[in-house]
Amino acid sequence: MRKLLVFQHVASEPLGHLDPLLRESGIRIRYVNFGREPHAEPDVRRYDGLVVLGGPMNVVQADKPVLGICLGGQLLAQAMGGHVHPNPVPEIGWYRLHTRAHAHEDLLFRHFERSPRYVFQWHAYAFQPPPGAVPLAWTRSCRHQAYRLGDRAWGLQFHLEADAALIERWLRAPAGRDEIERHWSDAARIARIRVATRRHLPVTTPLSERVFGEFVNLFTARRYAMLPSR
Repeated sequence: MRKLLVFQHVASEPLGHLDPLLRESGIRIRYVNFGREPHAEPDVRRYDGLVVLGGPMNVVQADKPVLGICLGGQLLAQAMGGHVHPNPVPEIGWYRLHTRAHAHEDLLFRHFERSPRYVFQWHAYAFQPPPGAVPLAWTRSCRHQAYRLGDRAWGLQFHLEADAALIERWLRAPAGRDEIERHWSDAARIARIRVATRRHLPVTTPLSERVFGEFVNLFTARRYAMLPSR
């Protein structure tokens, strides 16, 4: 059975759509929550891959599949020679994501259409990809939304894993509401995010399954000598 290690920054940010995809593929998941165990030092060599929702990152050179989401993408970038900085404006809600030319040849991002697609965002900081990384996506408000490092590591600024329950959880959390009110004086913004979630999530959910399905396949593919070309 393949084993995946998940670095979690806070308990309120789980794997979302990724969780059932991994479990249905027979992959065993272990969470390390650095919010509860700030000094934890898990042995990443015991695992077949890593997903970083938040926490330390030092496994890229081991040629294991790595997926960094939001803070995880920032940590991966910082650890590998990029840097993290405040974004010119915060992005909270649904924003049009534009793919770059290399995205259409990327294992994960080839599932995105060439036309912009709405994705869910929640961040005030952004990453500058590390040297040698392949830029994959952008929004009008954030120049770098995704990158690939080598052939098996990705950093994503947006939340393709977020399902309806997770988005609602963030919107209802006092810290989340405070953050929105700090940046926007419009009291109706949360209501508009909920309306946009009902409109866009039915489209992004199957996209999430295809994109993360490719990441899951990086584990199961190792059981065979080669995958057929597509």
